Amino acid sequence: MAVATWNTGTNPTDYAKKSFSALITRLMPNGQAPLFGISSMLKEETAFQPEHGFWTKTMIFPSVVLNAAVADGVATAFTVVDSTNILPGMILEADTTREHLLVTAVGSPTAITVARAQGTVAGAAIANSVRLYMVGNAYEEASTRPQSLVIVPTRVLNYTQIFRNTWMVSGTSQATSVIVGGSPDSESRNDCAMFHAVDIEKALLFGQTLTTTRNNFPFRCMNGLINQIIAAGGATALAATTNYTQLEAALDPVFNQVTDPKNPNERILFTGGFARRVIHTICRLNSQYEIENQTTEWGLQFDTIKLPRGRFNIVEHPLLNAFGQTASWAKMMIAVDLPSFNLAYMTGRKTQSREFNMAGAPVDNGIDAVGGTLTSELTCLVKNPPANAQLTNATAGAAG
Repeated sequence: MAVATWNTGTNPTDYAKKSFSALITRLMPNGQAPLFGISSMLKEETAFQPEHGFWTKTMIFPSVVLNAAVADGVATAFTVVDSTNILPGMILEADTTREHLLVTAVGSPTAITVARAQGTVAGAAIANSVRLYMVGNAYEEASTRPQSLVIVPTRVLNYTQIFRNTWMVSGTSQATSVIVGGSPDSESRNDCAMFHAVDIEKALLFGQTLTTTRNNFPFRCMNGLINQIIAAGGATALAATTNYTQLEAALDPVFNQVTDPKNPNERILFTGGFARRVIHTICRLNSQYEIENQTTEWGLQFDTIKLPRGRFNIVEHPLLNAFGQTASWAKMMIAVDLPSFNLAYMTGRKTQSREFNMAGAPVDNGIDAVGGTLTSELTCLVKNPPANAQLTNATAGAAG
């Protein structure tokens, strides 16, 4: 017992109610896109078995390259590098002279016979290595049926990957009242859901295909977007400095391929924080700007890059910032053609939640704890890899 005015210094330890916020703040890498943001933008389909894929066709634009010079405008036997996809009746245009030639026969994989000067341009000598482009076909009246030209489909495969994450708290912890956040079981459940989403997001980007066994059971990993971009030749390592011309050259090839005719010239550009600053530096050094009188704001912020053949909507992805602004992921840009990118879930395997020892849930081996497991089985499909791109090592912007 003490005779004194009660003050805060008199309070026993933990006597006063703590001044905490109602919820725990989860510190995330900075970025405008939520984690698991890619999948929220994608279309979904059903995978009927673990080996899932599709067939694809690429339009053929026939042409041949000369493998020997044509000495004059009279010769009709041409030696070429490869006569695949060339048929009698096709009209070829010599790239250098614009002479039109009618294919009359395909003698072998390296030889064709033509009729010369099949248009307004006279026959002339054609140098070695000149390309002859097919510019149509023509047949006489009452002609016999021509040969068919077919596009052989290519099979593209991927494997479904099983993602599993578990949350669990002891029975004692569940019964404990806490002064911050929700109940221990709800907090653990929320953390588990976040881990599950992040794990799927990482695999969508960085996954590499694998099929083997573990513990005598099948084990599979799916091929992610970046691995498929690299296989299609769409990855570019930037130099120590990058100017506008170099950035355009690295991004422009994605517009050679169209997946959605309604939006053929638009892509999402996911970036790390460092790469986004490099883009801003390039924009700033290649622009003119001035400060207006009475302005209350100052600075530049670009959310879209417009190139001659299309536009990129910039989205800073928090996953790419996960290891800090100097890490290689933060210096990365990933151009994504959303119409070409799909998710395929196994039937009934779209994020199942199986809880144990909760109300109405089965007992789990008698353990004195409550919890649950999230399970998803899915794969990603990139139906037009060349319409996507990866740029790495964005280090500094430059004028030019």
